[in-house]
Amino acid sequence: MGARKTILAGKSKFDIGANFIQKLCDFYVPSPLRISSINPFSLASGSLCVKQRELFHNSDMLDISWHKGLYDSNILIGYRYPKPICLGQHSLTIQHLISPEVGIHGVPMNNFSQSVSQGLRLSKLSIGLDFNEPSTSNWSTSTGVYFKHNRFSNDSGRSISRDLDGFPLTCSGEPYDNMIVINQKTQFEDVNDHSFTHFSLQMEQGIPLQPNLLTFNRFKFFASKGVKLGPTVLSSWLSGGSIVGSIAPHQAFAIGGPNSVRGYGEGAVGSGQSYLASKTELAIPLNKKLEGVFFLDCGSDLNSSHRVPGNPGHRHGKPGSGYGIGCGIRFKTKLAQIKFDYAINAFHQRSLYFGISNLVL
Repeated sequence: MGARKTILAGKSKFDIGANFIQKLCDFYVPSPLRISSINPFSLASGSLCVKQRELFHNSDMLDISWHKGLYDSNILIGYRYPKPICLGQHSLTIQHLISPEVGIHGVPMNNFSQSVSQGLRLSKLSIGLDFNEPSTSNWSTSTGVYFKHNRFSNDSGRSISRDLDGFPLTCSGEPYDNMIVINQKTQFEDVNDHSFTHFSLQMEQGIPLQPNLLTFNRFKFFASKGVKLGPTVLSSWLSGGSIVGSIAPHQAFAIGGPNSVRGYGEGAVGSGQSYLASKTELAIPLNKKLEGVFFLDCGSDLNSSHRVPGNPGHRHGKPGSGYGIGCGIRFKTKLAQIKFDYAINAFHQRSLYFGISNLVL
């Protein structure tokens, strides 16, 4: 069960949310991940979002959002200072994210349909300046400079530098890695009544201003295309990426999970220096609020698992490639968008995914 409340106070807007829907699901989580406390509030998640206009200048915007999940938390502060359209937009972003590290170091279970944490937690701090260039036609480009600090700890909060097998978790050998990154992202989007096309290319370059900073080049692309075929919609997504330089295990690409290859746990397909993944969906409307979906997901680490320091993918027995096939339901209401996905992976293991988005009361 969940609830959200919106409060308007002058030029400020507050969104406060609470969610207990994960409580029942958590009871069935495998014991390495299960919370021992029976206090229902320990199983709750919540969120807070504050928007403040014209804080220092006309038309500027301050966004503050906080989310607390069962095992993770995320604080994001963004300040946007508008410029004339011909000069683009400037923004400052500060984000602190803490979550279990399952994608790279998780152990696959139940024919790769689940990934169990090894008690590693990853804390990410990012501080950056972004410049959004003026859009031309359907194209947009943004450039940013970020300082990033990634730190590992165990479940008790103590900083650690090695996993349970004794392999380093970072490139520096310390419990943390620091990096200064130049990020450039280019996007193309075209949408009409009969089709949609989206393409994005993101490149990150680690700058070695000091000897202890990571030096690397990482790129990632995403492309999607959707076409109406009578009442149905056929959609395809393709994504991939690669990284070269002083790569740390936490920079590897994790393949598998509800947002990657359904039918597998988070990162259970593989974790590599490079990857390629695709999704294909056929959506069939059943009525105004309900539609059925058939899908096929595929993913591969392109035989690059051994290039990740410590080779966590091979040590945990990940296959390196896989596919998931299945069907789902999308149900739209005034309160939420609800979806169910039923997937079967290459090892004939069945998985059920449930999601709720845009919950407003």
